[in-house]
Amino acid sequence: MTAEAAPLPSLYPDLRDPRVMVAAPRARRAALAGLWALAERLTRLLRDAREPMIGQIKLAWWRDMMALLASDPAALPKGEPLLAELQANWAGEGGLAALVDAAEAVLLADSDPAHRDAARAFGAVLFSLSGGAEAAGCRWGLVWSAALQEEESAARDLLAAARAEPAQPRAAFSGTRALLMLDRWAGAIAARAGERHWRREGLLLLRIGLMGR
Repeated sequence: MTAEAAPLPSLYPDLRDPRVMVAAPRARRAALAGLWALAERLTRLLRDAREPMIGQIKLAWWRDMMALLASDPAALPKGEPLLAELQANWAGEGGLAALVDAAEAVLLADSDPAHRDAARAFGAVLFSLSGGAEAAGCRWGLVWSAALQEEESAARDLLAAARAEPAQPRAAFSGTRALLMLDRWAGAIAARAGERHWRREGLLLLRIGLMGR
């Protein structure tokens, strides 16, 4: 895949991209930025995990932190910038532990079908927490996972699944144009089998951001 040398956030469509974030509701931007920063942290953990058991231990810590965030945010340990960011915008709210659970399912997937299902589920949970419908995140999840694969064959399999994934109608993204942009961006990447065309992608985002289609 031609994007392998790019910094991690640009490997897959990220809501924190300024071209996308501008389409998010202003009142929710800080919370969404924190949520997607958590998604990136989990993504890096998955990418770097060489032993599933070590990955599970790290994910268990994040699960515990998300439980504290929901039940007793003042008890969160200090010194972790991401926890401070989440505490400022997600304190007392449940749900973020589900993203950790979805990441663990990706880590433990032991077959290609299981990996595809887990990738869809991670995207579904992330899009749901971002204010969208779960089904709207499935195609994004497949492209996200493809971008993290070391083996070209695994990436091709996930991108093929993303191409076959039914595109959700615009009505499914009502009030969440930023998520519509991410879904269509992911679809464009999948359609080109992972080959990146940065200018075309930028024009796509501009068009959807301005016209919604």
